[in-house]
Amino acid sequence: MLKTLQDATTLHNGVAMPWFGLGVFKVEDGSEVIEAVKTAIQNGYRSIDTAALYGNEEGVGQAIKESGVPRQELFITTKVWNSDQGYDSTLQAFETSLNKLGLDYLDLYLIHWPGKDKYKETWKALEKLYKDGRVRAIGVSNFKIHHLEDLMSSAEIKPMINQVEYHPHLTQKELLSFCQREGIQLEAWSPLKQGQLLSDPIINNLAEKYRKSSAQIILRWDLQNKVVTIPKSIKEQRIIENANIFDFELSAEDMEEIDGLNKDERVGPDPDTFERDFNS
Repeated sequence: MLKTLQDATTLHNGVAMPWFGLGVFKVEDGSEVIEAVKTAIQNGYRSIDTAALYGNEEGVGQAIKESGVPRQELFITTKVWNSDQGYDSTLQAFETSLNKLGLDYLDLYLIHWPGKDKYKETWKALEKLYKDGRVRAIGVSNFKIHHLEDLMSSAEIKPMINQVEYHPHLTQKELLSFCQREGIQLEAWSPLKQGQLLSDPIINNLAEKYRKSSAQIILRWDLQNKVVTIPKSIKEQRIIENANIFDFELSAEDMEEIDGLNKDERVGPDPDTFERDFNS
């Protein structure tokens, strides 16, 4: 059983990645993101997930500097956006992100969306960054099984991570078991379905039973499914509360009851049809 916020999963290349972190999607650059990230780090978080698209890498970098925590204790992720896909443009996008973050290296670099036809070239750029020691792990985001199979058919290095929309209304069982078989760690974005799951009666009943919040029940379910999770919040109380999930365990029956909420329903775009801005 996972015991602390610093507990980590070991990726297939031997790198340790915390099971739990802070996501900063839609968090404004400047004081909002700086305060959220500093609050998280001060309260024991060690993993921070951003992306070029979020427009807040500079603030994340500033918060890392101000946090006083040694760089090597932190696990920092960012992502290459669709319009930067392709070999040379990905290498450039990486430098831009690294400069904005003010870092010498990244812990994890992800392809944000599969898009149409460039992700193999983009992956070659990630493999180069990895071999050059610029990033400790590389992975993908929003890849379905067929994208992963296609990518791995020509990849030298298998992705270490696949970060996808994952919550009790979208349990992605086939994708999860595929990734587990392949040694690819699944990671959840939007684990609370942007708050939509917090009023679910089954989740609320379990929250009463375990004397936890609805969010804590869902986030604990992620961890017990061996899925890394990165809930987003800018409120100090919520940042602390979300992470307070290491002192209880859901029973097998309760895990199954949550699994039963699945509707294969997304709050974000479908990776097969999402090409917005891709050719811009």
